[in-house]
Amino acid sequence: MTDHTTERTTGTTAPQTIQPQQTTQPARTPEADPQDNRRQVLYWRLLARLFDPEEQSTLESASLAVVEDIGLPSALLDPQASVDSIVQRHPDLAAEFDGLMTPDPDSDLGSEGADVRDRAAEVRRAALVSKVLLNVFASGSGTVTAGQLARWQSDAGWLERALGCVPGELRGGRPGGGMAGVGVSPTGSGGRHTSPDLGRLIPEIGPELATIEADLVKRMHLREVLADSGLASRLTPSMSLIEQLLRDKNNLSGVALANAKDLIRRFVDEVAEVLRTQVEKATVGPLDRSVPPKRVFRNLDLDRTIWKNLTNWSPEEERLYVDRLYYRHTVRRTTPQRLIVVVDQSGSMVDSMVNCTILASIFAGLPKVDVHLIAYDTQALDLTPWVHDPFETLLRTNLGGGTDGTVAMALAQPKIAEPRNTVVVWISDFYEWQTEPLFQSMVAIHRSGAKFIPVGSVTSSGRGSVNPWFRERFKDLGTPVLSGHIRKLVDELKTFLA
Repeated sequence: MTDHTTERTTGTTAPQTIQPQQTTQPARTPEADPQDNRRQVLYWRLLARLFDPEEQSTLESASLAVVEDIGLPSALLDPQASVDSIVQRHPDLAAEFDGLMTPDPDSDLGSEGADVRDRAAEVRRAALVSKVLLNVFASGSGTVTAGQLARWQSDAGWLERALGCVPGELRGGRPGGGMAGVGVSPTGSGGRHTSPDLGRLIPEIGPELATIEADLVKRMHLREVLADSGLASRLTPSMSLIEQLLRDKNNLSGVALANAKDLIRRFVDEVAEVLRTQVEKATVGPLDRSVPPKRVFRNLDLDRTIWKNLTNWSPEEERLYVDRLYYRHTVRRTTPQRLIVVVDQSGSMVDSMVNCTILASIFAGLPKVDVHLIAYDTQALDLTPWVHDPFETLLRTNLGGGTDGTVAMALAQPKIAEPRNTVVVWISDFYEWQTEPLFQSMVAIHRSGAKFIPVGSVTSSGRGSVNPWFRERFKDLGTPVLSGHIRKLVDELKTFLA
């Protein structure tokens, strides 16, 4: 009995203890940071004003409350107020606009640093960024006055400074473009931090700025502005403005023509100053020891003179007698190099036309370079007699029309007297009427021993298209098309001319 009882007891399942069910509390959503809400209000207002010029009263009143609460001037929300005018009234803000949109190397924090963000500073930054972006990208519509163009150029200069660049650098112009008004001088390097890689940060922002500027220039009654010296003096020369002046120069006269020439001259001088600093560092040739050294004191080789006269040392008198002086060779071999620049002057190549005309004049000033300049569309023009003066050269160009490179080739080929000492730079988008005959002529130049450099675009932004047919054939030939910043062409030419 006992055994059966034991078995029955052992076979039964032990009673389970029922635990009271615990009610699960819903997860708490973290409360939104009020600073994040403020920043979002400012950016929502920015987007609303960019896509619709009409004010959204709710966003406007909320943004005004945010701006006043963080101690910034309410003028930041006024679309008619330029950055210049704000900085003139509040000079301390100039330092905040500089490098405003560049990444801070000290703020590269991972997840551990997510909780130590200065959210109040982010709100302040959002207010300043919104002002710059709205002034530049909300360019409006209708007729543009000289004052409005000057204000936009100045605001674009502040945007470039906020991105860590020099004013004018991103728009395909020269550093110093888009200068501020009276009392403000945004000529610094433009940033508190290291300049970012703008190609990755904001792709093609430079060409887009240049497009907006070109549209503003087209909407301006340029002839009327040029006829008034007071209004013309308010214009800031830029690539877009120079293009319009070159296109319309034949329709100008009197005061308008004089003001147009003054603007072109100012722009040419500023760009030339930038390019000249790059060209002046060109390497020089080896010493020519076949030419006797000039016997002047500055060429005296003192170490060699002492070494060669040590046999004349007098121990008794402790004196060295010198019977011969030795001088350093300073003359360098300067094999004359011929540089032939052929530029497509069609409307799409105006930026390259201006830059390469100035660059040719700078190289023409070097003692060992013989520069020839040819411009073409459906006809070719030899501009070599004026190559030393880019201003006069540009006035003789005729932008627009079709493209027929064979007429330029007919002028360029006879100039190649010594192929080994000749470089031919051909700047074009290569959308030609006669593709095969022109390409075969270029192949002949390359195989003759001359250095042939095809260039698709020589701009500050590098924007431009190249005919894929030519691009592939140049690559197969071993002379790929050079496109991008003008510094690339300067480096190529310096290497050849060294």
